[in-house]
Amino acid sequence: MDTLWTFVVHRRHQLLIDSYLHVSAVLQSVLIATIVAVLIGILVHRSPLGSSISTAVASAILTVPSFALLGLLIPILGLGVAPTVTALVLYALLPILRNTIIGLSSVDPAVTDAARGVGMNRLRVLTAIELPLAWPAILAGIRVSTQLIMGILAIAAYAKGPGLGNLIFSGLARLGSPNAVPQALVGTVLIVVLALVLDGIYVLVGRLTTSRGIRD
Repeated sequence: MDTLWTFVVHRRHQLLIDSYLHVSAVLQSVLIATIVAVLIGILVHRSPLGSSISTAVASAILTVPSFALLGLLIPILGLGVAPTVTALVLYALLPILRNTIIGLSSVDPAVTDAARGVGMNRLRVLTAIELPLAWPAILAGIRVSTQLIMGILAIAAYAKGPGLGNLIFSGLARLGSPNAVPQALVGTVLIVVLALVLDGIYVLVGRLTTSRGIRD
């Protein structure tokens, strides 16, 4: 325990930088994935065939092992941030896409008919009625995607990606040296702690951005 605490004290600045880079890469990837998935969901949610095809493709991507996907992306995008973020975006798509389709499909047609009856056009109905009603489901998908890629990003150290994965890989590669186990353990614990903190923030965001009528 003393060795672990000593490692944290001596490396605290680097740990803060790696934690920031880890969270930053995850949030950027989730943001991109959310934009892509919501746009696709809007386009296909009224079509059973389109919904099935889009979710099947996203599901197929999720079944590809992360090492394999990174290995395919490295020759095209090189090492570093580009293949890492691309892989994370691809892995984050399915939960957000599926929940977007479910959320939009579950909106009561009577509500949208009433909105059109008072003169709202299709875009206005989508932005003012359908998306706000689907938002809790979309946010749930975002939470799942965030937790999913928090761990996957650690593996992206294989592609020289940013974040705490480099700490874990370095520790595992130096097993037998005094700081190897503390290094890998601290990296792993920090990922878990950051994932829980982000999830708590999402819960707060959900309460602040969801109308009381929907929430209750």
